[in-house]
Amino acid sequence: MKTILFPLLAIIAAAWGLDLAATTFPPNSHILWIVRQEGMYLTGLLSIALMSLSMLLATRPAWLEKPLGGLDRIYRLHKWSGILAISFGASHWLLQLSSDILKPLIGVEGRLPKIKYDGLLEVLRELGDDMGEPALYATLAMLAVTLWRRFPYHLWRHLHRVMPVLYLMLALHAALLAPLTYWTQPVGVLMAVCLAVGVVSSFMSLAGMIGRRRQVNGSVITVNREADVTELTCRLDEQWQAHRPGQFAFITFDWIEGAHPFTIASADRGDRTITFFIKGLGDFTKNLAQHIQSGQTVKIEGPYGRFQLARNQSDSRQIWVAGGIGVTPFLAWLESLQSPTEETQEADLHYCTRNHEIDPFVGRLQTLCAALPGIRLYIHSAKHGEVLTAGSLKLSDSKKNKADVWFCGPSGLADALKKGLKDEWNGRLRFHQEAFEMR
Repeated sequence: MKTILFPLLAIIAAAWGLDLAATTFPPNSHILWIVRQEGMYLTGLLSIALMSLSMLLATRPAWLEKPLGGLDRIYRLHKWSGILAISFGASHWLLQLSSDILKPLIGVEGRLPKIKYDGLLEVLRELGDDMGEPALYATLAMLAVTLWRRFPYHLWRHLHRVMPVLYLMLALHAALLAPLTYWTQPVGVLMAVCLAVGVVSSFMSLAGMIGRRRQVNGSVITVNREADVTELTCRLDEQWQAHRPGQFAFITFDWIEGAHPFTIASADRGDRTITFFIKGLGDFTKNLAQHIQSGQTVKIEGPYGRFQLARNQSDSRQIWVAGGIGVTPFLAWLESLQSPTEETQEADLHYCTRNHEIDPFVGRLQTLCAALPGIRLYIHSAKHGEVLTAGSLKLSDSKKNKADVWFCGPSGLADALKKGLKDEWNGRLRFHQEAFEMR
């Protein structure tokens, strides 16, 4: 994420700096008025550039999955670019209000003169000025709702649809109020590119084109519920692309609730059937089994994701760690390895559960691993005091003094393991984790 955001911010700041270096201010201009004006320009540029990036990433660009590491990381970058964009936008607005502080503090004599515009351009600039403030208030409210995790997802999803409209209002504000000198300099070229990307992405969103090429229709074959987990198997139409073990898809059961992402828990069998295990974590998923029945039509979008089975490496040990419902990608991995054409895999699979005696996945894991002698299964039952720690994952094999750890599960467990493993295995660890947050 830092490899994208920091260079983008640096490029925008450098282009702004080139314009600043070429700008000549009136000799009686006060430094604080200059700082205020240029600060407004810089924060405005950074805000609209980051918001344009956020709008692009919201379109789920599959071509960015490989360089960015998967759709989960694309959405994380989308989230943080949006947060930074709104933060810079708020700073831009505060700098605008700072004139009420500077006037009594240093007076207006050293204030930079306002450029006069005539005719249609003046009308358009007034329109752009009027667009900025209400759009900023709305984006601040949207940010607050997004960060409030208890706000219902289906309501948030509908509210979030207004973001393209707000972006277009802010883009109009930025384009019309930017200094005319910008458009003959590199900063203007960068701004034009950002605005073009953001506007196109916004119209794609408003037209319902996001993910359309990857959407297929399907029907539910079976629905089973065990404990708090619903097993769902669907058959899809002929347009479905073959998925790789570890990928996920968006499922839409009804348009009001909208699409939810779930990991595909089965390998590709060539018959266009896929299986999901859905844990009851919220109002929607807790009651899912009561509302879904065999024969019901669904819409599937995907596949997405880069949490994919890695091949054996001579100098690296494979360690797979699953926590609770995070076992689903590993089920797909294990199922794919059952094929006689697949390469023999060696790995330690650690499954963390609250109580192995009633866990619906323990028996399934044991059956799958029994046919794979290279996969060593370890069950960690919290109820019985079998808690997985970094110390449990020792690099005891002298032939393989490095490790690839593939983790899917609660973020708290991931953080604890990463900290402990990095302290103990300094320089010998690669930690792969899917950032499975779409909000």
